[in-house]
Amino acid sequence: MWRNLGLVGVLLALFAIGAIIRPDLYSNIDWVTNNMMVILTQAAAIGVVTVGMTFVIIGGGIDLSVGALIALSGVWATTVATQSFGPAGMIFTAIAVGVGAGLVNGLLIAYGRLVPFIATLAMLVAARGLAAAISGKQTQVSGDQFINSLAKERVLGVPLLVIILLVVAGLGWVLLNRTTFGRRTVAIGGNAEAARLAGINVRGHTMLLYALSGLCCGIAAIMLTSLATSSQAAAAELYELDAIAAAIIGGTLLSGGRGTIVGSLFGVIVFSAITNLFAIANLPTEVQNMVKGAIIVVAVLIQQLRFSSVTQFARRHGLSRPKAGTQQQT
Repeated sequence: MWRNLGLVGVLLALFAIGAIIRPDLYSNIDWVTNNMMVILTQAAAIGVVTVGMTFVIIGGGIDLSVGALIALSGVWATTVATQSFGPAGMIFTAIAVGVGAGLVNGLLIAYGRLVPFIATLAMLVAARGLAAAISGKQTQVSGDQFINSLAKERVLGVPLLVIILLVVAGLGWVLLNRTTFGRRTVAIGGNAEAARLAGINVRGHTMLLYALSGLCCGIAAIMLTSLATSSQAAAAELYELDAIAAAIIGGTLLSGGRGTIVGSLFGVIVFSAITNLFAIANLPTEVQNMVKGAIIVVAVLIQQLRFSSVTQFARRHGLSRPKAGTQQQT
């Protein structure tokens, strides 16, 4: 709760900075309202990806291929052959490609015993290459009016893409906090060997976590295709950076075993607000990326400091278990 309140404070601070930099814009209530909707719309696709990334990190893994999977899913869904099946065919293709690639990641990690970093990095390169081969390195235009209209539709004044994000985040919250799947995810991330001894199918569950991440990538691919009315092999670059950073800022422990969907959602909105503020201040993209990288480093350092302080407190008060081969002092 305190971390989430802190993120709300960060959002208020960003608003105050924007008001100082551009008082002419922030004094206009209509502009502020529209800009808030723009921030939420820009955060929608990466927010969906972050939900899947949060599950993977809580489970003790990492997925560097999410941006490439979005590009591959989007390109495959916007081919002429796929578009001939209508919006249902496009949506099914994007989700199927995302889930299939996620299962491949999970198979390599769970049964091939590859380190998640290596397996998903290889998938990143392969998926980008396959997307470029399918599209011929050209931008593929979406001619389906239903898909293209998703980014324009609003329900009670709220963009439909934002509602999709809230639905995915809500389902993710329920899955993590109210189901056996969520408890097993936390258990595996906290101690995989203990989870295995407790009867959890660690390998099978790991595959499902990466399939879930791929599912979120497929949904995000449709959302991005709707926003741009097209797709290309270079789409969603550095989305893995944004998703990992948002999850960490939201309280997800990088070593696994702890995290929240609500915190990750706040982290996504903070990053989207930072990007929006930089755009208003006319700062280049390179500066944005440097700031995001610095935020990730600071967030990880804070996590390590907090974890070490908690560990020292536990040892000081005799709350931690002694290491194997040692005896507690009496």
